[in-house]
Amino acid sequence: MKRIWTAGVCWAVLVILLAGCAGSDARITQIATIDSLLAGVYDGSATIGALKQYGTLGIGTLDKLDGEMLMLDGVVYQIRADGNVYLPGDDQTTPFAAVVDFRPEKVVELPEPVSLGVLLDRLDRQAPNRNGMVAIHLRGEFRRMRTRSVPAQQKPYRPLVEVTRHQPEFELGRISGDLVGFRLPAYVKGINVPGWHLHFISAGRQQGGHVLDFELDSGRLELAEIYDFRMILPRESDAFAAADLSVDRAGELHEAESAQVE
Repeated sequence: MKRIWTAGVCWAVLVILLAGCAGSDARITQIATIDSLLAGVYDGSATIGALKQYGTLGIGTLDKLDGEMLMLDGVVYQIRADGNVYLPGDDQTTPFAAVVDFRPEKVVELPEPVSLGVLLDRLDRQAPNRNGMVAIHLRGEFRRMRTRSVPAQQKPYRPLVEVTRHQPEFELGRISGDLVGFRLPAYVKGINVPGWHLHFISAGRQQGGHVLDFELDSGRLELAEIYDFRMILPRESDAFAAADLSVDRAGELHEAESAQVE
């Protein structure tokens, strides 16, 4: 991937440590597993209202796989397959989500253009413990942003990899907005998405989706390393109970999560 980072800009100078911040005390709370979603378990098992009690920042999807979900500052947004943004009610549900009470430990000023791949490489250096978990929030001006969403499904549900083969994708061009997500370690395979998983919403809260690629002009990024994790499984879901979660779905995940940066 092309590097568009100006030589001579010292990354270390741009990093601000937030004194007294206790970001590592935060906990990621997750609903269900990524493999159950890959297997087509799309019926929601936790309400949006409950999700808001667990955190202020996060990503996921909605009942019946109805679009991409993003939580920022405690507000939950739904980006449907039409590319538009909606505000789901607290009684709506999610079959898969991960949220955290976000308290950043570092602020990174990004004054010059940078590509997605280069940015994530730099962030990996800021959080070198690859066995820990990282949450980020980036508010920026983008020279281009490419996203996708997924359409609501009807029973019998198709596996996620089949749904994403026909996913709507959006070239948003120059746009300002917020990007949120996580970097999770390799050992979460089958539970969540190893590596980076990012969602975007425009400043006007009208466009967004699952991030496929971008080029950033400038921005301000907040980062927190997380060392506490909780998973809440569906209690009364016949579909979850019947799903074969012993299958290695790494190949399906790689195809479905085409935004994954390796």
